[in-house]
Amino acid sequence: MSRHLLRPSAYVLANTNHGSMIVNRFDYRETEKGGYGVGYQLLNTQSFDSTEVTAALELLTLRRQFFGKGVVALDLGANVGVHTIEWARHMFGWGNVVSVEAQQRIYYALAGNIAINNCFNANAVWAAIGSKSGELQIPEPDYFTASSFGSLEIVKRESNEDIGQKIDWSPDKLSSVPMISVDDFQLDRLDLIKLDIEGMEEEAIDGAMSSISRHKPILMVEYIKSNKTRILKKMIPLGYRVFGLGINFLMVHEDDPSLTEITGEELTLN
Repeated sequence: MSRHLLRPSAYVLANTNHGSMIVNRFDYRETEKGGYGVGYQLLNTQSFDSTEVTAALELLTLRRQFFGKGVVALDLGANVGVHTIEWARHMFGWGNVVSVEAQQRIYYALAGNIAINNCFNANAVWAAIGSKSGELQIPEPDYFTASSFGSLEIVKRESNEDIGQKIDWSPDKLSSVPMISVDDFQLDRLDLIKLDIEGMEEEAIDGAMSSISRHKPILMVEYIKSNKTRILKKMIPLGYRVFGLGINFLMVHEDDPSLTEITGEELTLN
């Protein structure tokens, strides 16, 4: 009689406040200050960054109010798709989402979550977001070792975040992933860009300049691993007003009537 090897499960189906979600049960990192990670939040609280998600939904509603149906939003660094699912459900009948995720195993979960939640107005793309199109060599973590996989930086820097496991940057351990820019999409309309790509936000903005100049979308840009001053220097001269939103910049163009509904302290270069 043949013997079967033990075959552990990483991904599980969880009921969450965002709907049924495919989640990696090892997606967490424990520290002295507590645990974190997308999976950690979903499996322990059934929600992920609710304040940020709610803010995005309100921004999408404003763009519909002022610019009509046909809203287009980019979820860049989508992970398993919490924002994507919430946005797509919210915009049923009047808007579309394009979601991009670089880690292939997480991308599979993203696509699955779009399918099981019947979000036919959302499309998933497996790619890294950068300043231009091409290919990028990225590391592959062990998805059976407890780690904050959404914190993985796919470009080696002097001090990459410890996600909970040692990352092997040996050339023979890297995998090729397509790299695209926002401008590569050649969108006829663009209302919202969410950038959460672990330190590559500046490069992504460089690759979105044509789209930003043409469509003047609202941007939510995570800045904790990026050079905040350089990002502000790129966006403020384009006519963008910048506000704080947790660990993100909220950027709204001065010509956008949605600006009248934005509250909070404005950030400047001074």
